[in-house]
Parts: sequence; structure tokens; C-alpha cells
Amino acid sequence: MSAPVSDLTYLTPPQLARDLAVRDLSDPAEGPHAIQVLIDTAVQTLSRAWGCDVRWCRGTRIVPVADNYDRLNYPADSITRETCYTRYASADRMLRSHSTAMVPPALRGLAADPADSDGDVLLVCPGIVYRRDAIDWQHTGTPHQLDLWRVTRRPASGKDMTDMIAILLAALVPGMPWRRLPRSHPYTRNGWQVDVRHDGRWVEVWECGQAHPGVLAAAGLRHHSGLALGMGLDRVLMIAKGVPDIRLLRSADPRIARQMLGLAPYQRVSVMPAIGRDLSVTVSGEEDEETLGDRVRDALGPDARCVEEVRVLSTTAYERLPAAAIARLGARPGQRNLLVRVTLRDLDATLTNEAANRLRDRIYAALHEGTRYEWSA
Repeated sequence: MSAPVSDLTYLTPPQLARDLAVRDLSDPAEGPHAIQVLIDTAVQTLSRAWGCDVRWCRGTRIVPVADNYDRLNYPADSITRETCYTRYASADRMLRSHSTAMVPPALRGLAADPADSDGDVLLVCPGIVYRRDAIDWQHTGTPHQLDLWRVTRRPASGKDMTDMIAILLAALVPGMPWRRLPRSHPYTRNGWQVDVRHDGRWVEVWECGQAHPGVLAAAGLRHHSGLALGMGLDRVLMIAKGVPDIRLLRSADPRIARQMLGLAPYQRVSVMPAIGRDLSVTVSGEEDEETLGDRVRDALGPDARCVEEVRVLSTTAYERLPAAAIARLGARPGQRNLLVRVTLRDLDATLTNEAANRLRDRIYAALHEGTRYEWSA
């Protein structure tokens, strides 16, 4: 059930071409990368532990909205369907927002070509996905995810889920403290979020649960059960290798790129200094760090690689702004004033103050919706 056409904003052909040109680090056809080694480690570990068949299911980046949402039990009014979070190519097609969008066709394929008599199969669905996301050390608008679904004819239990979590943690981030928190997903039951303790903070690495019977039945697997797990590959790799910034995974610096071919601990190289700029902007909608980050990426294009973080320091409603601030910003009733800190750092070259100021001006012009400007691009 797609959203009404009138409610959607579609990607323009240049935007779509730009997004599709981003290299998928999980795909061997696009060159080797440590993310692929991580995937292989996870798959081989589970298949050995379970003695099950493995089916790789790589899908296209543009998927039916029905596979991304409807066939995974997302409600028609789910906020995640809104244009601010979803990149629609048309009324019924979109850039996949999670690797779980590859699962419905993988399940249908399994129903059409069943496994052997015991029916125990591990479906492996890796790929780049497209998100409206914040800009900081662990977020990007084009992360990589891995869905691992065990589908079987025998009942899958909560203990099976606990075992799956333990097996993967031991293989990918051995010895690290971890926790799990209850989470609800439309395509699972008894769902969990799994976090790993890294550098003094909890970092989410995957979500999981028992496969929802309705999702399996809709694909033609009514007499099956299963386990469903969706992993954030970039974050797991960063934790496993000790990589401090997600942008390093795509660095062109040979000293860094060579290290992104395996799982050996990351050896830090000399990095360029960071430059901070604080912006006072007026916005009309309920903007947050995710939507602001996406607007910055769109405005800067390739230069967005120089933005290390966009963080909202404070929010002030129009009614609470002093008259002088309203005049300075050109703010209007119903708007809000955000104090935004932008951290700039080019990982491959020193960023000059002049270059930083030009980026600041472009970011300001992209975010500020008042009638007066302090800077102009």
C-alpha cells in the first residue's frame, strides 16, 4: 500500500543518478573491502554452527515500496514512509531504506525453490541502503546493512535467538561487553536491539527477533518459522577494527585504503585538524539532526565528505526569541531558531579557513529559512 502520490516528493534524475553511483562496499563486483570479509565471517560462522544451507540474495537498489514496507507489515501511516525519511523514485518504487527490503523476494524465492527435507536455510541479504540520517562519526546517508534470516520448518525459539546473538558477537567482536534491549519491529516478534560497549559508550550494532509468521506466510512459507537479524555493517566493522570515523571506510588515502581490505586493527594515521563553525538558523518544520544532515549532504554534494558532524546545540521557538534576534534572522511566527555546530575536517587535505568559511556559507544558505541572511553562498 503506497502513500498517495500527492504526498510524495520524488528524486530528480540527477539525484537518483548521484545516489546510484555511490559504491556499494559490500559488493565484491565493485572491488574488495573489509565489509565483505566481515559478512563472510558472519555467514561462515552461522552456517558451521547450524549446519544449514546458505542462500545469497543480493537485490537491486531501487525496490518496490511494497517490499520495503507493506510486505514487512509496516502500517500505512508509519512515519518512516514520509518523504523526509524515504527516497522515492516514483509512487511505487524507492531506494531501499534497509537491507530487509531484500527479504520478501528472498522468501518468495525460497518458497518457489524449497530447501531439502529439513528445510533449514540461512538467507543472506547484504547491501548499501539509503537513509535520511545525521552527520557524525557513526552515521552516514548511505550505510551498509546485512540481513540474516534463518528459515526452518521446525519451531524457532527465543533460545535460538539468544544463541544466534552469542555466536555472532563471539565471531565479530569477541570479548566486548554487550547488552540487549526490547525493541518492536513490524516484521518480528519478541524483538531485541543489541548494543556493544565501545570507547565508553553503548553503540547499537543490530536488531533482531523471531520472524513474524505473517511475513513468512505472505511469501508462501506458512509452515515455516525463523530468526531475523539486521546488522549495521559499518558500525560493526568500525568497532571490530577500532576505526574512529565512518568516513574512513571510504577514504582514498592509500595509507587508510590499504587497511580497509581486512579485519586487522586500524592503525591511525596523521589526520587533518578540525574546524568548528556555529550557525544560528531559522527553520520552519520539525527539523532534527537527521533531516538537517540530509539537507547538508544535498547542498554540498561531493564536498559533504568534509563535514564531520552537524549537531543541534539548542532550539528556541519564535515566541521566545528577543525582538532583536527576530529582526536579525528574519524569523516568522511558527518558525524555530536552531544553534547548529558544524565540524569540518577533510580527511585527505588540510582545510583552510577560507575553504571552511565557504562551506559554512553554503550550509547556512541550505538550512536557514528566515528572510535575512548573515552569510550568503
